[in-house]
Amino acid sequence: MSTSSPSFASLAPLAPLIDKCVHCGFCLPTCPSYLVLGQEMDSPRGRIYAMKAGVDGRTTMNAGMVGHFDTCLGCMACETACPSGVRYAPLIEETRAAIEHHHRRPLGEQIFRRLLFWLLPHPGRLRRLAKPLALVNVLRRFPGLLALMPFRLRNLVALAPEATRARAAKDTPESTPATGAKRLRVGFVTGCVQRVFFGHVNDATVRVLSAEGCDVVAPAHQGCCGALALHAGRDDEARTFARELIRVFEAANVDAIVVNAAGCGSSMKSYGDLFRNDPDWADRARTFAAKVRDVTEVLSGLGTPQAPRNRMDLRVAYHDACHLGHAQGVRHQPRDLLKTIPGVTLVPVAESDICCGSAGIFNLVQPEMAAKLGQRKASRIAEAQPDIIATTNPGCMLQIGAAFRAAGQDRPIVHVVEILDASIRAVDL
Repeated sequence: MSTSSPSFASLAPLAPLIDKCVHCGFCLPTCPSYLVLGQEMDSPRGRIYAMKAGVDGRTTMNAGMVGHFDTCLGCMACETACPSGVRYAPLIEETRAAIEHHHRRPLGEQIFRRLLFWLLPHPGRLRRLAKPLALVNVLRRFPGLLALMPFRLRNLVALAPEATRARAAKDTPESTPATGAKRLRVGFVTGCVQRVFFGHVNDATVRVLSAEGCDVVAPAHQGCCGALALHAGRDDEARTFARELIRVFEAANVDAIVVNAAGCGSSMKSYGDLFRNDPDWADRARTFAAKVRDVTEVLSGLGTPQAPRNRMDLRVAYHDACHLGHAQGVRHQPRDLLKTIPGVTLVPVAESDICCGSAGIFNLVQPEMAAKLGQRKASRIAEAQPDIIATTNPGCMLQIGAAFRAAGQDRPIVHVVEILDASIRAVDL
């Protein structure tokens, strides 16, 4: 009887999930890494085969194998396409955790990843970055100078958010009452990168929820949800963040926990999986996860809009954030909300199921492939000739914006709630 390779031992309990894959290949045309690289081992089917080999003790973890898992964006398009119902998310997350626990990356890669996780989940550190980031934003105006930089550094400059918005961002009020008849009491997750560089999206989110009859509670001492850590295989770190967030919102006494960043929502809904082996936290994690809703789910679920919409004559290209559309199955709600605005026309975008290349920290650690996917996405959106692009995830907004700038175009990219907010308040975007 074969035994698992020690580095794959944590995957052994998930063998029934691995065995559900019948290697039919339906996932291949939906997988962004397979589309770019064209290699079987860089597809969901190929990666599941490698997981199976590791669990069966037929292979060990090595740099070549890790490379194939590193090319996975975790977009979950394969779950949408799979006729067998394979749950790829827990498989790739457990594999990435095994990699981080058992595989030693090159020193430069270790340092780069540590710096990312020293910075990104901590709003205070991100705010202190705003001043030097202003210089980074200026560098974009000098393509000749940028061309002299190493590609990874050039990529960081291209993706950097606007520093001016970080300096102007204010903390979300802890309590915002419903306007008119109260319909729901919700807790609001303000995020890390979101609250610092996309505070305007948080402001719009609170205004729209309030206008639609929601009391909004945004606990001041909430921290990171752990999404970036979870997606990168730093499972212990993710659990530490998750426990603190659960504690904070347990005390908030809310009907639902609202999030406006798709990647965060996806991870928070999977807390049950994250704590499945922790008897002290499993029930609490599942209870928390059951309350998590994307803001578009909450607004759509309220039914007939309470706040009047003013006309906005716009052609809108809606981009499905992978962690909302594929991972959470939330597709029609954002579109339905946009359709409540008089004058808005939704324009179809080809290859809407293909990832833009953002994917957590993917566009930072795999910049070449991410850039190709970003260019592909920008091209498909441009073909639709929209006036504005809407999505539901800050990473997508940064990635698509960078791709358009690289193509010499400057196109407005906003969160869905920003369009709703502008319509309700009768202001320009």
